Amino acid sequence: MSATNRDPSVTSEPEPIDEPASNLHSLSRAVLARKSEYVRPHRIRIKVGTWNVAGCPGTDKDLASWFIDGKGVEPHLDAKLARMSLSESNETIEINRYDEDTSKENARHGSDSGVPEEPGSSDESTQGKKEPNVRLLGGEKIGLYVLGLQEIVNLNIVTQTFYSDPDAIAKWQDALQAALPKGYSLIASEQLVGLLLLIYASPEVAETISNESTVSVGTGVYGLLGYWGNKGAISSRILLGETTRLVFTNCHLASGHDQASLDRRCWDYNRIMTQTKFAPINSGGIVENEGEKLGDEDFAFWLGDLNFRLDGLPGEDIRRLLMLHTRGEYDVSKKHTGEIFSDDGVIVLRNNDDDDGTNTPGMISREASFDKGSSDEDTDLPDPDDFVPDPHDDPASLQATLNSLLPHDQLKRMIKERKAFHEGWLEGPITFLPTYKYDVGTVGLFDSSEKQRAPSWCDRILFRTRTDVSQYEKKCQDEIEAKKKDEEMKKMGVDKAADDENVLFDYDPATDSSSDNPAYNDANYEYDEYDEAGDTVEQVVTKEGYIDKIQLDIYTSHQRIMSSDHKPIVAMFTLDYDAVVPELKAKVHAEVARELDRAENEGRPGITVIVDGKGSDKNIVDGSEGVDFGEVGFLRKETRTLTIANTGGVPAKFGFIENPTMQDDATQHPTWLKFKFISSQASNDDEAQSALGDEITLEPGETVNAVIEAYVHDLAHVRALNEESAQLEDVLILRVIDGRDHFIPIRATWIATCFGRSLEELIRVPRGGGIRALVEKRQKGGSIPYTLDVHKSSPSELYQLTEAVATLAERVIADENMLEEVKVPRDRPGWPFDSETWQAADTEDHDRLRAVIIEALEEDKPVLETIGADVPALKRLEIVSEVLLLFLRSMPDGIITTTLWAKIEQTLPNIGSGKTLAEAEDAKTAILDILATAPYYNISFVFLMSMLTRVANELVSLNKEEFEALRKTGSAASLGKRSLSFRRSTGGSSSIDLAAIQRRLAWEKKAAEIFGVAICRAPTSTNAKEKKAIEDKMRGIVEVFLRQDRT
Repeated sequence: MSATNRDPSVTSEPEPIDEPASNLHSLSRAVLARKSEYVRPHRIRIKVGTWNVAGCPGTDKDLASWFIDGKGVEPHLDAKLARMSLSESNETIEINRYDEDTSKENARHGSDSGVPEEPGSSDESTQGKKEPNVRLLGGEKIGLYVLGLQEIVNLNIVTQTFYSDPDAIAKWQDALQAALPKGYSLIASEQLVGLLLLIYASPEVAETISNESTVSVGTGVYGLLGYWGNKGAISSRILLGETTRLVFTNCHLASGHDQASLDRRCWDYNRIMTQTKFAPINSGGIVENEGEKLGDEDFAFWLGDLNFRLDGLPGEDIRRLLMLHTRGEYDVSKKHTGEIFSDDGVIVLRNNDDDDGTNTPGMISREASFDKGSSDEDTDLPDPDDFVPDPHDDPASLQATLNSLLPHDQLKRMIKERKAFHEGWLEGPITFLPTYKYDVGTVGLFDSSEKQRAPSWCDRILFRTRTDVSQYEKKCQDEIEAKKKDEEMKKMGVDKAADDENVLFDYDPATDSSSDNPAYNDANYEYDEYDEAGDTVEQVVTKEGYIDKIQLDIYTSHQRIMSSDHKPIVAMFTLDYDAVVPELKAKVHAEVARELDRAENEGRPGITVIVDGKGSDKNIVDGSEGVDFGEVGFLRKETRTLTIANTGGVPAKFGFIENPTMQDDATQHPTWLKFKFISSQASNDDEAQSALGDEITLEPGETVNAVIEAYVHDLAHVRALNEESAQLEDVLILRVIDGRDHFIPIRATWIATCFGRSLEELIRVPRGGGIRALVEKRQKGGSIPYTLDVHKSSPSELYQLTEAVATLAERVIADENMLEEVKVPRDRPGWPFDSETWQAADTEDHDRLRAVIIEALEEDKPVLETIGADVPALKRLEIVSEVLLLFLRSMPDGIITTTLWAKIEQTLPNIGSGKTLAEAEDAKTAILDILATAPYYNISFVFLMSMLTRVANELVSLNKEEFEALRKTGSAASLGKRSLSFRRSTGGSSSIDLAAIQRRLAWEKKAAEIFGVAICRAPTSTNAKEKKAIEDKMRGIVEVFLRQDRT
């Protein structure tokens, strides 16, 4: 829709903004600087309509005729259209004086309502003479149709105040879609109970619209769910051509004629203004930080049933006065002929753009031409009295009557008093009859019901621009400053005012804005009956810095639409705006990007990343293709090396940074990757390679190595990998200061493991081959289905580990008896299960041996055969014990599940406190009875307890007398008190070693603490006291099975 008669405004630049030197080459700024190359002037017409359909049936059938086709206008009931009806068609109004078909159509339309015509609805006096057919511009000549409807449902039904009716939306949307020319697209559709806002755009305009955001605000009766939607507003924001923000608000304010209703209408308006929030603008993938509100747009249009009434005049007088005009009986000095205006005279219309590009008034004359070039030389100049008078100057005209009523309009008064619509809102000249309230099925017949409501302009269309809002804000600021200056003058005192020369001599009328920005009680806010501001073109600087223009072309009502007690009104605007041409912008963007890249690359550091292949059969790959670790298993480290070279012409400073997407991920698992920089001169086999720091600076031509290590160690991460809810994938970001970031994809293949799986899964793993054979057979990973057959009564991994621990404990004691250098750390309670007591944890091959044991379990190989005999038994025992505890802790349900724990806790609430041998036996029996309800868990528990007893008897053994003493005392405390009696009973030569008994008791307690936490799944608590109590109970469950009759 390019305009050929409009000067491009792309030369208008936004206000310059000082930017830091580092942003001088900003891509967006550079593209914006060349906007004249991709922005072109466009012109569209916007047709805005509003109608309160009052819930009347059949109103949707009238929609096409008045809103799309422009029919239903009654010229003699609109002062402006009455003058235009004497002229030929102009840009927005089509007039056909002799169209018989159109006249028949109008007659047919009037009779289709099914309601007998009232005196005001027929033109008996005009019979025999054809009325001019006036139609507003419509069809495909409109770029944007905006329709606001009110009361599309019956608001008297209580349920309608809560819910939207999809059928109501569909009915009106289908009616409008059917009437529109082919290709028009729905831009926005929103219902708020009785309110409905529909926006359609032509194909050319629709493709330039983006960032549509529609919100609704209810202002009805306040209830439990907030303000009901029987009153309120729907607002829609669109971005036109990537440059111009348009907002359309359809509202229905509180009804009623009294002061309380008026105050409520003002409250409704202010709530809508403050509560309407749009979604942030998304420009080129960049989303603004905050959403926009009403007032942030470039052009705003407010339409709907505002419900403002006429004050200070009796309703009967208003009705009688206007009815005289509708019947053509107001001017009693003239004989009624059926026409409002005479046939002679010259009417000067608003300026029209001529074909030659000039801008001259359009005129039409019914008299002979009095031009100098006329062929009729005898023509005399017409008498001035023969001209049709301006309706404003004719006291008998309809406009004069309207002018006398409009000063009583509540909306005008609220604007004056700054209570509503005072922030720069404008309205076109009102030249048409009040739109409310009519008898349904009539033209010009006001409410004849018992209530006889006074006619009022309830239905309105207002508009404003960014310039209007800015002028209002400036006016408010000027008033504040003026008030502040007045207060300062008053503080000085009247007697000192004469001493201030500034009062008399420094006044500058040019800087006094009071005349341009009057206070709210100035005369400028009074209704001006001669105001034709709607015909002027307003120039607006948009938020994006472009210069747009808007003009109100027509503002009228459709009197011949009779299916509701409201008359629909329309306003037509011509908008000249600068719009982005996407193809041209893409071309400029590409050119600017290339120019910036070329300019920046000359001074930017550049590095090259190369992945060193592992093994001679691997080729060196570019870092952009990523690093593949291959297969990675639980607690098995894999490393890869990157070679980073400075291939630029300036020093390069770089380092790895956190992945921002991972930081925002709530399900993020502990990192499985570690990296460090080492010297490129260091050997790949050198384990003592020292890190060079988190950030490295390389001179041109220098290189450095980065070692990346993959190591999965977290048990929760292991469970997620087994379930395939997580993958071994990541992206390392190598941040080059003032340079280009390098993204290095990392990937690895997870090796299925028996760790991190439940007991119910593990007993379903077939014998031979272990978990890996099962995954290979099923050709997929993930959890092991409980629908598979059970192959074992207890996990084979648990059986292997418990047997290996017990066997190695025996070998350690045998080695101690045979070798002097082997010393069992009996003075360390809990060994070999307490990590604090391990002696081989820091040895070089510890991690390798642990990984070998884990791999044997995954492949169902004998654990003891995987570690060579050259490894000391004491070291093997510690590592196998570590793997056993890892295995138990990794089981999600443990050995004593949450359900079993609850039963034990309920049966034995004091299981954690000290007990006698008899009490311990009773507790043991109760625990076994509960575990018997879960046989697989019971068997696994017995395996563990049997293993612990065997290890205790090997590592901290007692003789028969010591066992007897411990059996009778039951605890270390009672043992200390009764030690003297033991000595006496044995004659002072007892073979009881009290220290040995103390070691045994300490070992049992520590082992019970370790295994209690490892096998029990109890509810967690953040309270330290409760947590300690739960841990004591866990320890007590294991401890009672170690306190057996030690014989």
